[in-house]
Amino acid sequence: MDRLDAMKVFVAAVDAGSLAGAARTLKRSPASISRAIAYLETHLGAPLLHRTTRTMRLTDAGERYAPVCRHVLSELQDAEDLAGGVAPRGVLTLSAPPISGEEILRPIVDAFLRLQPAVSVRLLLLDRQVSLVDEGIDLALRVGELPASSLVAVRVGADVRRVVVAAPDYLGDRPPIARPGDLSDHDIVAMSHFGEDRWLFPPAAGGASPRTVIFAPRVLVTSVRAAAASAEAGLGVTRLYSYHVAEQVRRGALRIVLADDEPDPMPVHLVGRPGRAAAPKVRAFLDFAVPRLRAAFADLAAEARALPSVDAAS
Repeated sequence: MDRLDAMKVFVAAVDAGSLAGAARTLKRSPASISRAIAYLETHLGAPLLHRTTRTMRLTDAGERYAPVCRHVLSELQDAEDLAGGVAPRGVLTLSAPPISGEEILRPIVDAFLRLQPAVSVRLLLLDRQVSLVDEGIDLALRVGELPASSLVAVRVGADVRRVVVAAPDYLGDRPPIARPGDLSDHDIVAMSHFGEDRWLFPPAAGGASPRTVIFAPRVLVTSVRAAAASAEAGLGVTRLYSYHVAEQVRRGALRIVLADDEPDPMPVHLVGRPGRAAAPKVRAFLDFAVPRLRAAFADLAAEARALPSVDAAS
């Protein structure tokens, strides 16, 4: 049996969630799908799937093997497309944080797909750092300074603020927040991606060392929307990107404090693996998306600069 074809069957089964779904996707018989999976499991010496009459899930070996299969199949198709000079086609896998992915990237993806009928997209919206190689991702949208790596990066934004916010009623009932150290007297709504137990602030005037506020959060969440909602409900102070809470700030449900103590605004990049930009589907998406992302983040930066902030002592 062709191992590459068996890998294609395995990936189709993972995406469909069942062997029957893979058979429908690939227009093959269920028996041929089962044979392909069995061939891979025999070749690897490990089961890839736990199967019952109702459910299918990946084994530990399957979890490790699935992204490898995606990577191999994607690289092979891209090499063939590049050599043959064909139009963009195949599956383009993108990753982004949930809110920027939903509100900024997704509309751009929709417009791109209307122009590229042979391309399909997997858009992974995750509140965590992803491994492009291990998870088979072509391009990822990342906010913040990038560590040194072999990844290729294209800057698409430069002015994302990190703002500290709380509900007006909460601020009215608690001690004023005039400097970062005042947060020790307050309840904190922490988001795991933004610091579970400490926030860093720039040095005080004349100082050289960053200021660190250490806390035990009253609420710890893994979702930006949940953090913003808990803060709006008056459960404490939270720290998020300006575009996460811009709407709540504009309507007065949240107020920005410590605006004079914010860290420098952060850049936004699209990052990819070396050599991937040459693949027709990746090149086409970069050419289409980069100018639109730059325009979108420029608009967000202008909106962020216009957001009102308050002196919590007033």
